Amino acid sequence: MRRVVSLLLTGLVAGAVVLGTATPAFAHNVLVSSDPKDGARLESGPTTITLTFDQPVQAGEKFNTITVTGPEGTRWEADGEPTVKNSSVVFPVRPLGPAAEYAVGYRILSADGHPVTGSLKFTLTKAGDGTPAPASSSAAQDAASPSSGAGGVPIWVWIAGAAVLLAGGAFLALRGGADRAEESSRR
Repeated sequence: MRRVVSLLLTGLVAGAVVLGTATPAFAHNVLVSSDPKDGARLESGPTTITLTFDQPVQAGEKFNTITVTGPEGTRWEADGEPTVKNSSVVFPVRPLGPAAEYAVGYRILSADGHPVTGSLKFTLTKAGDGTPAPASSSAAQDAASPSSGAGGVPIWVWIAGAAVLLAGGAFLALRGGADRAEESSRR
């Protein structure tokens, strides 16, 4: 009986160590800076928006998207794909129009393969002479809107499943060893 308790306790400690050291796997990319900064007040609109994250961003067509939404839901993102350089993503922006608050929504592919979404805002204090994007191109950019959800299975589900399988295997191994010991003592 002592051996069973000892092995079970060892299995629990090993499981706790595995779960305790798995915390870096929970980390997704985090936005650490942007140009323009969140809440900035600008006299002229930016030609690009640069988002810098704490980890490298995976490059790839259609993985990283952005929306720039102005007054009355007008869209201001430019045609073309974002440029990824290590942990920064640069998106082209159309020349802005009315003096107003503009919202930037983004979706990037994290270093661990999970999509990361977020948003920021800036205010244009002097009207520009730009025109919004045509309605057809803005429909293709909806994936970047801050309200879109992130897909994938969280890593903790995989860790919990592995812990359950480990505990079940240890139980069966201990149970089988106890049955063999009883058979040997009967002989």
